[in-house]
Amino acid sequence: MRNKILILDDDEDILYFCSVVFENLDFDVVSSPHSDDIITQVEQAQPNIILIDNWIPGLGGVKAIQELKKREHLNKIPVILFSANSNLAVLAEEAGADSYLKKPFDLDELEKLALSLLKG
Repeated sequence: MRNKILILDDDEDILYFCSVVFENLDFDVVSSPHSDDIITQVEQAQPNIILIDNWIPGLGGVKAIQELKKREHLNKIPVILFSANSNLAVLAEEAGADSYLKKPFDLDELEKLALSLLKG
């Protein structure tokens, strides 16, 4: 069975490049430009991993991750918070994210981080 990633970002260029990276890794890619109804989005997509921008419209990255991590049936899905925030490590910890990635990022770095989280 193929891995699936849910990418939440309102920047179309980032969605495109991230989608290409994961499609080349043979992932199914689902994307969204907002974090409204985050629980429903994740339940419908059933991803193996989630990549979410901190400044995503709707709840925002930190609150969206906190909502996911409260749900027993969703809290084991690895979540990467990504942003250009200077205090990204603090935000990721506050959110309960499994990891974080500072924008701008190297696509190889994104690939390695995601694959390492999937391996556990």
